[in-house]
Formats: sequence, C-alpha cells, structure tokens
Amino acid sequence: MEKGPFSVEWLAQSSRGGAQPIAAARRPLSPPGAALRDREAADRSSPGHEAEAGSGAGPGRPRTKFSAAQLQELERSFREQRYIGASEKRRLAAVLNLSQSQIKTWFQNRRMKFKRQTQDAR
Repeated sequence: MEKGPFSVEWLAQSSRGGAQPIAAARRPLSPPGAALRDREAADRSSPGHEAEAGSGAGPGRPRTKFSAAQLQELERSFREQRYIGASEKRRLAAVLNLSQSQIKTWFQNRRMKFKRQTQDAR
C-alpha cells in the first residue's frame, strides 16, 4: 500500500530515493555531540555544578554556580596567566571537578570582564 505524500514513510523513501528500507528510516539517529552532553550531564551531578534557581534561560546547559574554592583557584590562575594552556586547563579541570570547556569558558568570560574593567578605569 502506498503511503500518502508527507507521511513519515513517504518522506523517508523519497528523501533516500526509495533505496532504504522503511525500518532503517525510522531508526533514531543520535545527534552530534550526544556522547559529550551525556558525559557532561553526569559531571553536573558532582559538586560545583548546581544550577542557579529560577534561571529561565531556555534549553541547553544550566548555568554553573562555582563554589568559593573553585573561584579562588580560577582567579589565582588568571592572575598568573590570562590565557590558559591545554595542560593547565586539564589540571584545573581535574582539581576543581569541572569540565575543560567550563574552564575555557570561565577564562574567556574573565578576560572580557578584565577588558571592561580596564576600559572603565580610563
């Protein structure tokens, strides 16, 4: 039996030239980066990964609330060097129980804050 236009089966066959079986077209594909998101979701259950209450930022990763100890270590590292290298990023991520992307993002944001502060001082 032929399915009507714009049904899932019809679209799957027409987009693949009809060469793919329908069962294969129904198989869910994991989106790119799914493994990374799964790993970071597991990381969020560890200390230093509490989301701020009431942040209605929408979909995506919740905002990380850094602990005082994490901020102290990040600020100390920033005072020594504004741009973080790969080995220091790995070390900080392990010591502070954060992901390397969180460390990288914190440094990017901290550099922008530093830039604003120096421009305002002029």
